[in-house]
Amino acid sequence: MFRHTIRRALCVLAFAAVAPALAQNGDALRDDHPERYTVQPGDTLWGISGRFLNDPWYWPEIWYENPEIDNPHLIYPGDVIRLTVVDGEPRLTVQRGGGTVKLSPQVREQSLDQAVQTIPISAIRPFLTGDRVVGREVLDEAPYIVAGGEERVLGARGDTVYARGLPAEPARGWSVVREHGAIEDPETGEVLGYEARRLGEVRLEREGDPATFRIAESLREIRAGDRLLVTEQRELQAQFTPRAPERSVEAVIVSARDRVSQIGQYDVVILNRGSVDGLEPGHVLEVFKRGREVVDRFAEDEEIVTLPAEKAGELIIFRTAEQLSFGLVMEASRAMGINDLARSP
Repeated sequence: MFRHTIRRALCVLAFAAVAPALAQNGDALRDDHPERYTVQPGDTLWGISGRFLNDPWYWPEIWYENPEIDNPHLIYPGDVIRLTVVDGEPRLTVQRGGGTVKLSPQVREQSLDQAVQTIPISAIRPFLTGDRVVGREVLDEAPYIVAGGEERVLGARGDTVYARGLPAEPARGWSVVREHGAIEDPETGEVLGYEARRLGEVRLEREGDPATFRIAESLREIRAGDRLLVTEQRELQAQFTPRAPERSVEAVIVSARDRVSQIGQYDVVILNRGSVDGLEPGHVLEVFKRGREVVDRFAEDEEIVTLPAEKAGELIIFRTAEQLSFGLVMEASRAMGINDLARSP
């Protein structure tokens, strides 16, 4: 994990006098909101906001942004969030480590990776650091493990494996992946890509045909036939700014982590819309469970009627490709499933 230090002034996080999204909503605050809350390790900004607000993803719009602060949404364990009323308007203020925050030239130095994250990064880490969706040709042309050392079929950390199909100038670091099936667009039938589930990491020790590798990390057992993709150097982004897409989007859930039959809170889903449709990391979509078909036996002639779609939760986009995107379900009022809808709020 990357670490770097930021310098920031102490700040007050307050409700804006006029927040466009909430100006039409007099029920911004939850009826059971606390008067104060002490930030705990493991908290998320979404979760903290959800203790005070009916719609927690609105926090970037309604927390006051001090122009002297590079990122005013960074708070830390031990900070105390207090609810007060000033001139009839509710305000959230933060007390740093339990002490009152004063707006002054004083600077505070903190490590960014100690800040409270927007969403639980552990839930999306596999899709930020290894799991991929790639084209058929990428998998077909990727090097593959042909055997393990000492006649072993399965490999674990520290074991030797042999692979064929390396390029003339191979990289040193490779991710071991296994195809997890095609992702099809249910509306067009087009294959959007193939899931490549990361199994571990190997390091090239000796070139040749076959080449010799040492397993550096093993998340699951590695076996003959698994493919090698060059390790991606992707920054682990821990902070997302929740917001609505700038244009209307309607997508379909086409896959879920481990192909679960029922999707709930903190499950990762894949949608059939991506960057070409205007989706970006941080965009929030509402999830609707498709209405089931029922037979109307009371009609003059029996009819099959499709019931209306019902809202089932909310998700936040954390990674996009051209034709698809990855989202994390943040709120779930009922179980969701493949082929359910995701729309702009």
